[in-house]
Amino acid sequence: MLLRQAVAMSGKKSTAAIGRALLSAQSVTDAALAGRARTFVAPAAASASKSKLAKKIRASRSIDMPTLHYEGKSERAIDGNTAAAHVAYAMSDVSFIYPISPSTSMGETVDKFAAGGRKNVFGQVVKVRQMQSELGSAGALHGALSGGALCTTFTASQGLLLMIPNMYLCAGELLPAVFHVSARALARQSLSIFCDHSDVMAVRATGCALLSSHNPQEVMDLGLVSHLASLKSSVPFVHFFDGTRTSGVIENVSPIAYSAMKSLVPWDELKAFRSRGLNPQHPIMRGMGQDPQTYYQSAVASNKFYEAVPHLVQETMDEVAVLTGRQYKLFEYYGDPEAERAVVIMGSASKTAEETVDYLRKQGEKVG
Repeated sequence: MLLRQAVAMSGKKSTAAIGRALLSAQSVTDAALAGRARTFVAPAAASASKSKLAKKIRASRSIDMPTLHYEGKSERAIDGNTAAAHVAYAMSDVSFIYPISPSTSMGETVDKFAAGGRKNVFGQVVKVRQMQSELGSAGALHGALSGGALCTTFTASQGLLLMIPNMYLCAGELLPAVFHVSARALARQSLSIFCDHSDVMAVRATGCALLSSHNPQEVMDLGLVSHLASLKSSVPFVHFFDGTRTSGVIENVSPIAYSAMKSLVPWDELKAFRSRGLNPQHPIMRGMGQDPQTYYQSAVASNKFYEAVPHLVQETMDEVAVLTGRQYKLFEYYGDPEAERAVVIMGSASKTAEETVDYLRKQGEKVG
């Protein structure tokens, strides 16, 4: 085509015209080739784009992937332990773990998150260490808190009992921490790995606040409430839920994005906590021996922190509700407003109780 166009023009125009025609024709040809090249490059670029999108889709299918903390709108089918691990990882600098059924997978999950490079709300990968026992985990937790690091651990049953001495220390020294507990029966005449609150009831005197979740969604929401309220109040929390029945049951859960969690962090309280950490640059004395009169004065002086806990917990529940749309109360009533009979219940059985109340009210009974 280039030659035919030049010859056709040669009969009408001068040599200079022929040269211009050749240059013009060459420009058209170059443009055509460039366009053709782009048509070959475009599919390759599109393929690479599709590949990246496919990777993102695959990553978003599992809560175990490090990308989940960027998401928070879609529901995920997860169990209670995974929900607790998702929140605990976000709000911790370090975590000390030791396996015990049915809490084992919480420690495994945070360890997996750390190995995958997931970053917490402070933009850092959490340091996860497995200790030689639950006693070692609690002792290391107390040490990390004393140094000004946010720390958490996970346990159940006899493992929680081994942590009691350090729970007293954390509460007495007003160190904010969260013990995530999948409540399990204590071994008596025999061992049992199924749900029972006997382990949690054994730590009521330690000075740790207790907060119960009844299903995996509550585990995520109230797990966050525990971490935030602990920071605000300087009181350690035991966030517990029924072992196996809640820790292992898989339900649809709406994950809370890490960006949303970060927006709720009480930065002033966090700064104050870190400033109290043991540091050779500004040494202080802690854990000394005291005479009885000084000991009890110091113990009673912490009462004001505990008196503020109910208000701070409800305040935090309200803040979380603004973000998630899920409202919680310290105590919730369900049933007839003029009930003649009522059941006070805590744990996963509450859902069964609600269904029973609905049935009995249809029969004309005033229950709640």
